[in-house]
Amino acid sequence: MKFDVLTLFPDIITDFFKLGIPSKALEKKLATVRAINIRDYADKKHKIVDDTPFGGGPGMVMKIEPILNAVKDLKKKNYNTKVIITSVRGKKFNHKKAKEYAKLDHIIFICGRYDGIDERVTTYIADEEISVGDFVLQGGELPALMIIEAVMRFIPGVIGNPDSPDKLLGPQYTKPAIFSPKKGVEWSVPEVLLSGDHKKIAEWRKKHGFIL
Repeated sequence: MKFDVLTLFPDIITDFFKLGIPSKALEKKLATVRAINIRDYADKKHKIVDDTPFGGGPGMVMKIEPILNAVKDLKKKNYNTKVIITSVRGKKFNHKKAKEYAKLDHIIFICGRYDGIDERVTTYIADEEISVGDFVLQGGELPALMIIEAVMRFIPGVIGNPDSPDKLLGPQYTKPAIFSPKKGVEWSVPEVLLSGDHKKIAEWRKKHGFIL
């Protein structure tokens, strides 16, 4: 699977993929990730990627031309490609979306900066506008990275246990069974987890866990 990230700060993307599950996916050649500098698709002489907004305002807005040039260059006719713009206004990203995206051949992310992106990018170029939560960040790079890692977990061979992406999430404990941070205080593991009764343990985990 191919991931292309259009950004003004490529290092944010490349540094992330040096560790953990994402790095393993790249090492196994199960996925490729490219950080594409939007400035490379701007006017060759001035490399201008932003301009003042119509209607006035203190900030700058990313221009449509470099982004369109990049998307046109990166799209392959024989690929099942989706162009995603990360935005707080978009549809909420979730586990179901991650599974859906893992079936694609190619995802192109458009990461905004400054006071946003020319709205015509969202309207005419992007296939989907996706949000990772109701909060504002400096840019779209971190949301894109979050989405990529979540999607990678569903690519066959990336993680050891194929059932792990759908696992039951809940409280976990390890040794010691009783931990005393100070005299007279004991933090204990729930007795059921020490019982050896697998049926009761499964019931407890189902009650206290969360299945994605």
